[in-house]
Amino acid sequence: MKMELPYWVRDATPFLAMVFVECGEVAMTTLAKAAMNDGLSSYVLPVYYNSIGTLLLIPYFLFHTIIKKNNLPITFPLLRRCFLLGLLGKCLTMLSYIGNDYSSPALVAAMGNLTPIFTFLLALIFRMENIDLRRGSSVAKSLGTIIAVLGAFILTLYKGPIIFHENTPSSRLSLTDHHLLLLNLISPQSKWVLGGLLLALAYGFLAAWSVLQTQTVQNHPDKTTVVFFFMLFGSIQCALVSLTAERNMNAWILHHNIELFAVLFCAIFGAAIRYTVLTWCLNEKGPLYVALFKPLGMVIAEIGGILFLGDTLYLGSLIGAMVIGLGFYSVMWGKIKEDDCTTDKICKKETSDQQRMPLLLQNDTDKAEV
Repeated sequence: MKMELPYWVRDATPFLAMVFVECGEVAMTTLAKAAMNDGLSSYVLPVYYNSIGTLLLIPYFLFHTIIKKNNLPITFPLLRRCFLLGLLGKCLTMLSYIGNDYSSPALVAAMGNLTPIFTFLLALIFRMENIDLRRGSSVAKSLGTIIAVLGAFILTLYKGPIIFHENTPSSRLSLTDHHLLLLNLISPQSKWVLGGLLLALAYGFLAAWSVLQTQTVQNHPDKTTVVFFFMLFGSIQCALVSLTAERNMNAWILHHNIELFAVLFCAIFGAAIRYTVLTWCLNEKGPLYVALFKPLGMVIAEIGGILFLGDTLYLGSLIGAMVIGLGFYSVMWGKIKEDDCTTDKICKKETSDQQRMPLLLQNDTDKAEV
């Protein structure tokens, strides 16, 4: 008999997993920025770390398929979905780089915070989220999403007076600054309108990837196979685009230790671990839950900057973090209430079926006697 985990364990595990992913992404973008400052091409990095990440997944995929004798077939529709997932991921990367060239870090961060809205709308279109404004849980989810995005805008665009400041040399650059600098500094000739449209399209692709990945693992529950083929196709697509864009062969040689370390960290965490955890969380909680950690990741970066780099704490950061927390709690409350309601309906249906069964049997007996 399979042991049922307590509800708080089932809810806490995806939350902790997503916090882990966001912390790792902050570290990954910081290392990537340091490597690119040392001369590593932005076209070369994703090819190397996606390719190495795919190679790291091969032993686990073979063990899962051959040793554990996984009987789920690898069908053409599954491979077609994985190819599309890889294409969406590559489009997201390319559009975000180009959009950044035409805009600024503030606009990039602001557009990224719209990911929950895009994901929420797509989840509604594909009926992965239900909205009934007569129910408190639906109102809580809708308002919570808007509040979380509003808090992310406050954290991004408003600083306000200083609340806490530590006079250390490391306080000059925070983790959030690293995350924004990875998207380059503002250019006086930036084309804001075109950049904004490209960034909106990029984060629309991110929302579409989350929804499609959720549908894929729901239709094909073998998450190991889905992640492996998505990474395989994405690596091939990434290599084809980057080899066309980066013609300088010297750029493909890693010259410094920081470049090698960045590639390895991004491969181990960014490619192999992150997508595996994201796929599991998408299957367990849905795309809206995962998307809401995008603005929450900014709070994690702020906390990390204050604790480890002596970053300055501003009033805007505190207000933004509190608003994000309020919105996040509202959505989580709504989803928990909906889950409880679904469980209650299932239990009531099973009880009702059990109560009707004797009556049906009795009617059949009576008919047989007549």
